Amino acid sequence: MLRFLTAGESHGQALVAILEGMPAGLKVDRKKIDANLSLRQAGYGRSRRQSEIEKDRVEILAGLKGGITLGSPIALLIRNRDNTIEKLPPVFCPRPGHADLIGAMKYHHKDLRCVLERASARETAARVAMGAVCKLFLEEFNVEILSHTVAISKIQAHTASLSFSQIKSKTKNSPLRCADKKAEKLMIKEIDSVKKTGNSLGGVFEVKVKNVPPGLGSYVHCDRRLDGKLAAALMSIPSVKGIEIGMGFECARKTGAAVHDEIFYKKEKKFYRKTNNAGGLEGGVTNGEDIVIKCALKPIPTLINALSSVDINTKKSKRASVQRSDVCVVPAAGVIGQAVTAFEISCAFLEKFGSDSMKDIKNAFSFYMKEISL
Repeated sequence: MLRFLTAGESHGQALVAILEGMPAGLKVDRKKIDANLSLRQAGYGRSRRQSEIEKDRVEILAGLKGGITLGSPIALLIRNRDNTIEKLPPVFCPRPGHADLIGAMKYHHKDLRCVLERASARETAARVAMGAVCKLFLEEFNVEILSHTVAISKIQAHTASLSFSQIKSKTKNSPLRCADKKAEKLMIKEIDSVKKTGNSLGGVFEVKVKNVPPGLGSYVHCDRRLDGKLAAALMSIPSVKGIEIGMGFECARKTGAAVHDEIFYKKEKKFYRKTNNAGGLEGGVTNGEDIVIKCALKPIPTLINALSSVDINTKKSKRASVQRSDVCVVPAAGVIGQAVTAFEISCAFLEKFGSDSMKDIKNAFSFYMKEISL
């Protein structure tokens, strides 16, 4: 069974991820993990901490020999350059939309910094490092994952007609990881405008997974449905408030004939579909089409022009605390979305094909793919 654990605070010494259950024999390229970490820090609208202070690099402390996994837990470390947690002043005014107040109530903290240091999205750097290892595992089976921005506030990108490879190419050097350059210019203009007012913006990112074999996940019990696991993983990303798989909420506004993907067969293609409204998942199981998931991200709750709040000590009205923050994090959230998606698909992969060594898994995978070629 594949599982992971993270530890660390936003301004603590470091972030740590332990990934257990990755099979032996996987080559791990540390540079590719670092590339994912850099991608998480990039994106127009990010704060000075991401662009100037932190330069995230991973240190692999355990689980590898000669760059190859041993089958034992993999320990990943990301040091914080801004490791000032013991010097930072206490915080007493909770931010609306953040975990500050409810965290203090739940754990009986008198200083909100004890909450915000762990509730911070900085924790996701550890998940991105962990997910990068999972992406390396999936690459061994030609499974690819990408994310791209499809909306910032009310500005929509028009990318439905683009293929996986086209989106991958068009977002490579894009400041917002958006494949629609016309929409991206408007998005950047909107971010600049909102930044001047001390406000923040949300949006929507899409995660796409290519070459997923059919049969991952299960319909036999609710907790084994892969769509449910993916939804839970993506909802765990800070600020994500909504999930759509495939056509998503639009399904509710159409008839069954307009929603369900008709099935066809040709000898050279085997079973196939001309549409992918299901987003690659039927009955909680992958059907061989691309997995397509959209995530709605609320505007981040730390605002320079702070909202009204209450001091937890005096109970008097006061402006919420102001921490260093971003204006828009949609592209970065998409990278985190890639990581948690890679983890869940890797879990389903190992459940289906075994979990001890890459050699055994590849043999089982090859046999299965031949068997299902009906």
